[in-house]
Amino acid sequence: MVLTTIFLLTNLSVKSKQSTDPLFYVFAVFSFTSVVSITNALQHTGLIKGFMDFYISKGEPYLSTAHGIMMSYWDGVVHYGLLLIMAHHTTAGKPFRSLALVWAGSMIASQIVLITGVVVGKYGKNLLPAFWRNAPSLVLSVWAAAKLFNKPRELSIIPADKVEVEQKKTLLSRPTDLLLTLGLVGSIIFTAFRGFVVLECSLDFCFTYIFQYEPYMKESVGFPKVTMLVFLFYVLPLLTACVYGLYTPGCTWMLDWTLVLAGAVAQMQWTHLGASVHSRTPFTYRIPRDEWRQVVTLNLLYTAVPVLLAVRCYMDQTFFMKSVPQEQASNGKKKN
Repeated sequence: MVLTTIFLLTNLSVKSKQSTDPLFYVFAVFSFTSVVSITNALQHTGLIKGFMDFYISKGEPYLSTAHGIMMSYWDGVVHYGLLLIMAHHTTAGKPFRSLALVWAGSMIASQIVLITGVVVGKYGKNLLPAFWRNAPSLVLSVWAAAKLFNKPRELSIIPADKVEVEQKKTLLSRPTDLLLTLGLVGSIIFTAFRGFVVLECSLDFCFTYIFQYEPYMKESVGFPKVTMLVFLFYVLPLLTACVYGLYTPGCTWMLDWTLVLAGAVAQMQWTHLGASVHSRTPFTYRIPRDEWRQVVTLNLLYTAVPVLLAVRCYMDQTFFMKSVPQEQASNGKKKN
């Protein structure tokens, strides 16, 4: 049934056209895994029965955890939707690079947390052969991201004088960028703080936070701890770089890396926050009822900052453009 669904939806997406872009076949492969993921999520939610029992028990038992279920929902809905759109765009000759960068960031983050979390958590004591199918998924995701970065970036044509005027503005005269910078600084502090918490910082407020606000971070499955460490060692440097990019004009790399960052943070936060309140998480590790509103609000704000930053960079590229002579500006699109 899964193969039939993939076949029908892929054919509907491409409309009998052939694509020479190798990324199309990457999207097709991951579409299959996305359908498997949504099947897993629906079964553990109780909407369907009997599809995943054997595979879960003999292959990847960690997919029945709260983290595995929330990850499966994201993969089966968000990733699958993006993959179908991107597969269609490759065959129709439409641009898909920006969407694909969001997908790549999300997919790589998902695989890093899953693979590392399984190895260092309680499921690492008995790794089954099916676990190793995640390694090719990570490698293929990284390869796809590298291919995307090597593709020409499509930039809007903006008059050189407009670029010059915009880039002369200070941060204080760009209120949207100022608010985003403040949000990034707050995100940096929060990222570092939660990293110290899972590293068992002995300070009283770290102890208080992990026991009274986010006890899920000390769950033995390993996923929450790895998530916080990925935030600390990978996301935090990117957040810091984005502060620099909002302050310094001409940082064209912001147009790409903010998309990757938004995808990664959104995926990890969805999985982490969802697992923190999921019924399959032991009650003692769920967000306490008295602190539920504060913790959820804080996590949603943390998720919103990189997403809003990516939208801002995508919608208005002027500040991040390289300065060009006036005579080189022309109508249409410019490849960079």
